Amino acid sequence: MRFGLVGTGYWARVTHATAISSTPGATLGAVWGRNQQAAKELASEHGATAFVGEDTIDDFISAVDAVAFSVPPYVQAPIATRAAQAGRHLLLEKPLALSVAEADALVEATEVAGVASLVFFTLRFAAEIRAWLTDENARGGWAGQGWSSGHGEWLGAALTPENPFSTPWRHEHGGLWDLGPHVLSLLWASLGPVSGVHATRGAADLTHLVLTHEGGATSTATVTLSAPPAAAAMNLYVWGEAGRSIMPTTPIDPVQCLCTAASELMAMAASGQVRHPCDARLGRDIVRVLAEAQAQLLPGG
Repeated sequence: MRFGLVGTGYWARVTHATAISSTPGATLGAVWGRNQQAAKELASEHGATAFVGEDTIDDFISAVDAVAFSVPPYVQAPIATRAAQAGRHLLLEKPLALSVAEADALVEATEVAGVASLVFFTLRFAAEIRAWLTDENARGGWAGQGWSSGHGEWLGAALTPENPFSTPWRHEHGGLWDLGPHVLSLLWASLGPVSGVHATRGAADLTHLVLTHEGGATSTATVTLSAPPAAAAMNLYVWGEAGRSIMPTTPIDPVQCLCTAASELMAMAASGQVRHPCDARLGRDIVRVLAEAQAQLLPGG
């Protein structure tokens, strides 16, 4: 499968381009970016064709079978919608979009075109985390219907000047939109779909969420991108009648996780399967939760 990559920044270079090029059955055929030099350099490294600027997007999409994204969500959503409408499969980044309307439009485009889609919630594609989720769901918990509660926190320190993730959109939207999707996707898999949220702001971008899940379970989440480096950590656990279980915290290789995602997207495309636990529909549903939380954090919310 020929992949096109939208994006030329740090994450695009070290994770997306590397993973796609090393995934059996996948080739990186095209790179699109807004910076001509960066697009040409990244494309040259992988034997791909460079496309630069808004007026080349359709030509870029036409040159590939699937499109991977490593750009801010406000750039991703409209291009991904165009790619889906053109019949291209999608390997998306989180968050899917920054508004429910854009997320809905993207999902509708995938459904009308019948294309496969995956959202790269990194930890959901890690073998160790998948084994843990499978085991915990199988064991059950409260009243034999799954775990009754849980807590996830991601205290990031990405907004320091030297950090490669210290980008304008993260400074503007903070941990709720950048780290929140990761934590929500894991609590979603552990406790079921989220049906309600209550949000409270702390210092800087520190955000606390109280979540209600459809099956009756509840959970909490804490996220920030402005934690002191010494406090940076990611932890998640669930509990119920079966006990308390802590998610593994062993180091995760994001390149290997993306290789897994690319392989699964190709398998979906080959089989005509468009449903996946991490498809665009989950991305859209998580955007809905984030948007509701954001609305509550605004003055008068």
